Amino acid sequence: MKKQIYLLLGLLMSFLLPSKAQEQTISGTVTAFENGMPLVGVSVKVKQTGSGSSTDDAGRYQIAALDGQTLVFSYVGYATQEIPVAESTIIDVQLTSDNPLEEVVVVGYGTQRRAEITGSVATIRGEQISAQAVRSPLQALSGITPGVEVLQNSGQPGSALSVRVRGGNSILGGNEPLYVVDGFPISGSLEIINPNDIVSMEVLKDASATAIYGSRGANGVVMVTTKKGTATGTKIEYNGYYGWQSVYKTMDMLGARDFAILANERAANDGVAPFFTDEEIASFGEGTDWQDAIFDTSPMQNHSVLIAGGSERTKFSISGNYLDQQGVILNSFYEQMQLRNTIDHELFKGWNISLNTIVNRSKSNILKSDNTERGSGVLSGALIAPPTIGIYNEDGSYRNIRAYAFSPDIAENPVMTALERTDLTTRKSLLANGALTGNLTDDLVLRTSVGVEYQNNRADFYSPRMFQVSANGDATLSYGEVMNVVNENTMTYTKRFGNGHEIKALGGLTSQRTITQGVTAGATGFALDLLTNLNLQSGNDPKIPQSYRTEYSILSWLGRVNYSYQDKYLLTASIRADGSSRFGRENRWGYFPSVAGAWRISGEEFWGDLSTTINDFKLRASWGKTGSTSIDPYQSQAVLLGLPVVFDDNLTVGYGPGGIQPNPELKWETTGQFDVGIDLGFWNNRLSLVFDYYHKKTRDLLTSSPLPLSSGYVSVPRNVGSVENKGIDASINGAIVDNDRFKWNVGVNLSMNRNKVLELADGADIFGATLGLPVGLPVSLVREGHPVGVFYGYVENGLTADGAINFVDLDGNGVINASDRTIIGDPNPDYILGINSSLTYKNLTLSFLLNCVQGNDIFNYGFTNIADGFSFGINQIQDVMGNYWTADNPNPNAKYPKISSTTVYRASDRYVEDGSYIRMRNVQLAYTFKNLRLKALNLENSQVYLSAQNLFTITDYSFYTPEVNTVGGGISRGIDQYGYPDARTFLLGVRLRF
Repeated sequence: MKKQIYLLLGLLMSFLLPSKAQEQTISGTVTAFENGMPLVGVSVKVKQTGSGSSTDDAGRYQIAALDGQTLVFSYVGYATQEIPVAESTIIDVQLTSDNPLEEVVVVGYGTQRRAEITGSVATIRGEQISAQAVRSPLQALSGITPGVEVLQNSGQPGSALSVRVRGGNSILGGNEPLYVVDGFPISGSLEIINPNDIVSMEVLKDASATAIYGSRGANGVVMVTTKKGTATGTKIEYNGYYGWQSVYKTMDMLGARDFAILANERAANDGVAPFFTDEEIASFGEGTDWQDAIFDTSPMQNHSVLIAGGSERTKFSISGNYLDQQGVILNSFYEQMQLRNTIDHELFKGWNISLNTIVNRSKSNILKSDNTERGSGVLSGALIAPPTIGIYNEDGSYRNIRAYAFSPDIAENPVMTALERTDLTTRKSLLANGALTGNLTDDLVLRTSVGVEYQNNRADFYSPRMFQVSANGDATLSYGEVMNVVNENTMTYTKRFGNGHEIKALGGLTSQRTITQGVTAGATGFALDLLTNLNLQSGNDPKIPQSYRTEYSILSWLGRVNYSYQDKYLLTASIRADGSSRFGRENRWGYFPSVAGAWRISGEEFWGDLSTTINDFKLRASWGKTGSTSIDPYQSQAVLLGLPVVFDDNLTVGYGPGGIQPNPELKWETTGQFDVGIDLGFWNNRLSLVFDYYHKKTRDLLTSSPLPLSSGYVSVPRNVGSVENKGIDASINGAIVDNDRFKWNVGVNLSMNRNKVLELADGADIFGATLGLPVGLPVSLVREGHPVGVFYGYVENGLTADGAINFVDLDGNGVINASDRTIIGDPNPDYILGINSSLTYKNLTLSFLLNCVQGNDIFNYGFTNIADGFSFGINQIQDVMGNYWTADNPNPNAKYPKISSTTVYRASDRYVEDGSYIRMRNVQLAYTFKNLRLKALNLENSQVYLSAQNLFTITDYSFYTPEVNTVGGGISRGIDQYGYPDARTFLLGVRLRF
């Protein structure tokens, strides 16, 4: 009986007690609650056993666990979550922002926790970049990063962007920051990087952060970290969008009837017969709208695929990208294809090798929008073309728009220019970097790497015989290539001791060698257009071919020490020694030190209860020196050039000294920078504030001084002059609303920079680029006591009694000449403001980025042609009609002078306009499918979005766009010489993860 009772009790217990837990594989996706974007590298551990995994580039993870155990999700900058394992094998997690002090920041030759940073470093996360759906990573910096100005030279597809970090240091040298991709410094642009492949970008702004890069860090450093493979299984990610672009503004030009009336007004004032009869004028309507003929609503598409995965020892990623952007002007386009792969392999415990490779190919048709020696450009041609003439003849051939006696010689049919002239640029690039990393001891890490960067550029130009300024066909073919080889070797020692002491020491040796070479050939006078530039020898008039090759190298030693005590007292000191072949033997080496300190006051015991309100309070200060080698490689040495000379009536090519006198005393251009900053976090970082004041002074400017022709040289390079930049950059970020259903985050950043030229060689002015007629002179100037690149010209004071422009005789000598020119404008902005915000309700997110630039001037070169009172006989803006001086109404304050070919126009303040603007740069509405599961496709955590770029612009600038730098972003910035217009873009996109 007892046995039966025991058996019965055993059966009951078997039903009442749980059975042995079964191990199962748990998977899911970890995202940021604020915006629904995946988080990379989140630690996922089983609380009871400590076994762990981490999320991949798409935020996915896999881990084995038992029913009833607990998964712990932790990630720097986010609150830790614990979730029990139940029946479901899929657990998706959303982490909320917690403590940004634990965020890992990429700095020169290593990483640091945000709490350890003593310098000024701004971080842009990958999800912020991909959310903007931008073509170039540099576009993502605009309006988000304080202290950073992104200059758009043109709205043309594929056009280059210029970046300035805390102003420009150099006058004649480059001001672009150094770009470092996965630890490899590149000489080109970030255009080769797919924005969707980026994990983060760090902008190093002060000298304590950039001095470790020595001569290459004077203009700031942008660190780019790309996505890698993980050991969580193979995953696939697709990002793509398709959209349309169109110009959001056109110029209001004269119609055919008003054009004819104005032409006859000019004829009457010039005392010649009318150009049009009354019957012809009456028969004219609006005529040809040439802007409508060249502008087009154009498509744009972008597709990228990432495949990532691997095992515990070997991880890989492969990504590809295709971009096709058609321009808003006929036949302009940009096409780019890119392939990237990474491999990381553990040789044995503590030793790893990695290989990163990027292959890029782009092709673009570059339309000259302004007037050149080859005739009018597409945009300028459309604005100056007579509306009284059609596009085509009856036989389908292009109409000659030089139909009248007053038509300018440069005028070409703009539709013909767009469709028939070829100006292709093809770029191919390779970036390959391999590294070996190993733990020599528990505290000492060795890293050695070798990288190669190769760029190949080809330019194909052909202007067919139909163009009147092409000399029966004009062809050019150019090749250029750059090879950059970098070797870096570093050792890092990290030691923690005592009660919160930590020292991290870095030492290294690096070398870089760069070779640049190219060739250009061309010809004119072709019998046929059939072969374009593929058979240059068939041209009757070959151009003299030109070729070049330059080499230079840099050898560097570097060292850095970081010390921290309980994350409260922080010190950083670094030094780098660079030896450059660009300088003479006595001045090849430059030494660039820096020192910085920070005090986290909120870590002190006396802070106490204040931490509930101000949880983070850090003061920072730094000083450092960086350098620049912004000269051609051989200016410290004597060189020989081929020179054509005539002997006995025969042209002979010999050799002689170049036009630049060598200067073996050339030395480094150096920039010293002082920075003081404050970091504040309120209410557990619901609100954060970062503020920096900086003062930079660049000495021993590398400039060029003219020489008398009797010297046998044109100029000599010298180290003379200094430039000052000082200002503030600040940012405020806050979680205004933060609950389970609704999130509202806002960020505001402000940049203010004041630039001033302190000294120039012999006090002599430096002029910028010479503009075309009717200006015919430089309008940009570098002068002591003023900002770099101020506008220089004449001052107007109404009209004279006979309707001419009244130029002010500043020197009082009774003659208007070059000595009456003065400073008439400043293209440098007073401040730049960016506002970004995201509102999330459940699965729906609305975000926007607003950019504001205030206080900058623009020189509107286009109005020297199309608002010149018909003096050149070209079409005018509608505003001219009825607002010009006449004999019947001799108003000295009329907006435009007498309509006459004799009216004299000069580069004056008439053409300087306020270039301030407010632009809605990006608006995006996205829906995230957080819990969607399609088993057949294994689709998870995907997103669909609608995006609008350049949705609206508020500005008083009268031409197409205030965001223009046709002549470049150097000392001739802010000039609009028929700049290619910006486009308003609407995109529909998806982000899929498998």
